[in-house]
Amino acid sequence: MNIIFYIIISILLFFLLSFFQEKKVFKFNAEQEINSDLDSVFQFFSQPENLSKITPPKMGFHILTPTPIAMKEGAIIDYTVKIFGIPQRWRTMITSYESHKMFIDEQMKGPYSLWHHKHIFLETSNGVKIIDEVTYVLPLQFLQSVVNKIIIAPQIEEIFSYRKKMIINKFNSET
Repeated sequence: MNIIFYIIISILLFFLLSFFQEKKVFKFNAEQEINSDLDSVFQFFSQPENLSKITPPKMGFHILTPTPIAMKEGAIIDYTVKIFGIPQRWRTMITSYESHKMFIDEQMKGPYSLWHHKHIFLETSNGVKIIDEVTYVLPLQFLQSVVNKIIIAPQIEEIFSYRKKMIINKFNSET
């Protein structure tokens, strides 16, 4: 009985002490080049309603903000996504916006302690290069590196892999 008590106390102490650890910042980057013009690509991404077209269906993405949404600095977008099958409210703000170049959405309320997503659009000789730079922090420090490696990073990779396929399908069908 004493050994079980010490194991439970050790786990609790480990968990509590993890709150004093520094939050680890994780990064994810994705690039994709598509054969299309910058106007068409930027217009597509400037309509938040199109997010549902490039988000895996199992995430249950649903915009709550009345549409159409004017994409501009200061725009706030509320939506729900499923995380582990449980619907979660998420609120983001467009904190930076340069037409036909880039925009940044940052989480105001949601499942992460920090979510900063920079979307960059570069005109190339072959079309348009889309660059996604995501910086995020998990809400709990407890085993954050392990949780990120086993659960979160693969999930983000899956989302952007799906997004890449849907973007190719979208713009290839127009040419």
